[in-house]
Amino acid sequence: MCRNIHTLFNYEPPATEHEVRDAALQYVRKTSGFTKPSQANAEAFARAVDEVAASTQRLLDALVTSAAPKDREVEAARARERPAKRFATA
Repeated sequence: MCRNIHTLFNYEPPATEHEVRDAALQYVRKTSGFTKPSQANAEAFARAVDEVAASTQRLLDALVTSAAPKDREVEAARARERPAKRFATA
């Protein structure tokens, strides 16, 4: 749905509150169609971001896995390599 929302579960170190809030903000922006809501919609927009962030944090806290946690730096390097290979010029 939105390229800016990244997987937050099963990483070492775990997702921060800031990362969860950023993902919630991106989701609400995409869903509402507003990058920045008008004053009339600002309260509803902010409330939605808070609720989605809280729900996301509860989800992340409740999930369990037997897989080893992924390393953020290794995954970030892989993410940078994919487009470099895909769009490399000869």
